[in-house]
Amino acid sequence: MRKWTLPSALLFLSLLFLFADQGRKFQANAEADSEELVDPPKVEDKIGAVPSGLSTDSDVAKREAESISKKSLRSNAEKFEFQAEVSRLMDIIINSLYSNKDIFLRELISNASDALDKIRFLSLTDKEILGDGDNAKLEIQIKLDKENKILSIRDRGIGMTKEDLIKNLGTIAKSGTSAFVEKMQKSGDLNLIGQFGVGFYSVYLVADYVEVISKHNDDKQYVWESKADGAFAISEDTWNEPLGRGTEIRIHLRDEAGEYLEEFKLKELVKKYSEYINFPINLWASKEVDVEVPADVDETSEEEKSSKTSSEEENENEDEDAEKQPKTKTVKETTYEWEVLNDVKAIWLRNPKDVTDEEYNKFYHTLVKDFSDEKPMTWSHFTAEGDVEFKAVLFVPPKVPRDLYESYYNANKSNLKLYVRRVFISDEFDELLPKYLSFLKGLVDSDSLPLNVSREMLQQHSSLRTIKKKLIRKALDMIRRIADEDPDESADKDNKEVSSDNDEKKGQYANFWNKFGKSIKLGIIEDATNRNRLAKLLRFQTTKSEGKLTSLDQYISRMKSGQKDIFYITGTSKEQLEKSPFLEQLKKKNYEVIFFTDPVDEYLMQYLMDYEDKKFQNVSKEGLKLGKSAKDKELKESFKDLTKWWESSLVGENVEDVKISNRLDNTPCVVVTSKFGWSANMERIMQSQTLLDPAKQAYMRGKRVLEINPRHPIIKELRDRVIKNPEDESVKQTAQLMYQTALFESGFLLNDPKDFTSRIYDSVKLSLDISPEANVEEEVETEEFESESDAKEDASKAEADDTKDEL
Repeated sequence: MRKWTLPSALLFLSLLFLFADQGRKFQANAEADSEELVDPPKVEDKIGAVPSGLSTDSDVAKREAESISKKSLRSNAEKFEFQAEVSRLMDIIINSLYSNKDIFLRELISNASDALDKIRFLSLTDKEILGDGDNAKLEIQIKLDKENKILSIRDRGIGMTKEDLIKNLGTIAKSGTSAFVEKMQKSGDLNLIGQFGVGFYSVYLVADYVEVISKHNDDKQYVWESKADGAFAISEDTWNEPLGRGTEIRIHLRDEAGEYLEEFKLKELVKKYSEYINFPINLWASKEVDVEVPADVDETSEEEKSSKTSSEEENENEDEDAEKQPKTKTVKETTYEWEVLNDVKAIWLRNPKDVTDEEYNKFYHTLVKDFSDEKPMTWSHFTAEGDVEFKAVLFVPPKVPRDLYESYYNANKSNLKLYVRRVFISDEFDELLPKYLSFLKGLVDSDSLPLNVSREMLQQHSSLRTIKKKLIRKALDMIRRIADEDPDESADKDNKEVSSDNDEKKGQYANFWNKFGKSIKLGIIEDATNRNRLAKLLRFQTTKSEGKLTSLDQYISRMKSGQKDIFYITGTSKEQLEKSPFLEQLKKKNYEVIFFTDPVDEYLMQYLMDYEDKKFQNVSKEGLKLGKSAKDKELKESFKDLTKWWESSLVGENVEDVKISNRLDNTPCVVVTSKFGWSANMERIMQSQTLLDPAKQAYMRGKRVLEINPRHPIIKELRDRVIKNPEDESVKQTAQLMYQTALFESGFLLNDPKDFTSRIYDSVKLSLDISPEANVEEEVETEEFESESDAKEDASKAEADDTKDEL
């Protein structure tokens, strides 16, 4: 069922009350006007008929046009105010805005922080406004009264006058802070929450009665109280302890909200939502301590009383001195003291130049709740300005998060926490970072987002899209910086020796790539906007990288003169690809080829079509261009008979063409795929998919092309035999065997492995001068009878077993 938005719910509720009153008014007006009505017209009067029957009354058309175009209220109409039952309206606000009861504590602490911000700002120009003693302490205090089920939250902020209590708490969604900010905007920059009103009413998620005790410097101390039933009361406070200045909220908890009377629950909520509030949050917490108390004389045992020895009697004076010292014992005693709950500072509010590496490391471990000795690979601390302002700290973790790729498309939780003015909102916003960057950890603190809305409503906020764009750019710059600071990367670029000054950062990008390289590849697939940025972060091994990782920029810098394409090949391992027949001519002509061995690379190259105006070319597919030779036409004509004969003999094998190859050197033939079809490696990957549609697999497999090496002796001999006798069965068998061998060597899976092995065995027979007609020797079948001695032995054994069971 679709949830109603807050404006829709309010309008609907108001209309219900309005229509009830208006209906009665309209009925009364109708009865009053009924006396003026003439007799109703009859049917034969042709009501509404057009006079001429063929045209429209121009006056009627004019009035209808005016009615349709008129958007404002008619000046001569009687106006009424919409009415709404306040208790119902509050119920809608509370239950629509907040789906989580825990949120009330966040809202109240935020309001308290807001009040403290106000008084601190005013004290900059009037130091006496803070007062002396405890009043000068800008802090928030939380107390529990389990017996009476009361939770109290007190601040020493600016407080509220009687008029403030009426305006701020008597009008729903009234923001005293907003008005305060408007007055002070010209005086300085304020960072206030500004939502006192709707946020305060979240307290009724857990309370059935609330008291607000407040004292402003310019007024007496007052108590505001309400049960959220459409009424509230305000009275001068003459019975509670004087606050001095500030506000105390007493929450009378419902029976089902008893969990908020537990200290551990409050600590958990403060740590989660309000850990980075600027002011100390103190909890009146209990603690057990060891206390020395006098021992009870009656507890002394009779044995102790009669244990005096003769030697003790001789030292009576010493015993008397000892007896003067009272005997004590250690007992557990429960004491109460203020415990600070938010001792971690919000380092993202500071200038990055003033934060040390040790502070960043400590903050990272606190943020992700990881207290190991491992340090994050790197971090980025920045402030974004413009339409949306926010501060952020991003970290690259030292290890791969658990199940990062196994649950890649199923997990929704992000590792990025969203704060609004240092108040935690959620860590479940998948709109802050795309999935491929979900391995990053950190936080975002924005002043542009609304605080008092539900997570679902905030998820659709337009500012999130702007924040996301900037976060992605900063995240990619941060990753790029890892490579820029890596001496191995710079040594490869400049071909210079690496200095020993940066040994700590040596190989750091290779470490990052081995752990999170798959995320970069997934980003190229998913993020078309940043595809080129991500492509610069790609690393791979090549035929010339000597086991090291290289980048596309480095590959292009080593390209041969006149080379237009970036050559690559996909497979299961580098060792396998190095022996591939597809690389023979490329290696011979000194071309560099990229090895892609990760299964995701096949999907990657379907999206990464070009880079820096260079097209990518899979060397296992058709379309490979290595320059033209003057003998190409001559060779094509020379082997024309063989290619046509071979193509006709492979009917039914999904072979589209047989032609001369420009990529082979020592191999007689190879099978390549069409340019836009699946490669052999991709076919193998797709065949392993459990739920793949077979029809789609057959479609994407595409046509195959058999390329032959015209310089190979086997091909030459085969051509001569075909020209001599194209119907020779042995030639056909040889050609079929060569195709299947080429298919297997090219990485394809054979449709009929049994047929292939049978041809191999037939070929072995010929090499050993064994007649093809020779059959396997038949095995002589003999019947085995049980000997008499064996039968007797089995019978005696069975009898012994029976005897044993009886015993």
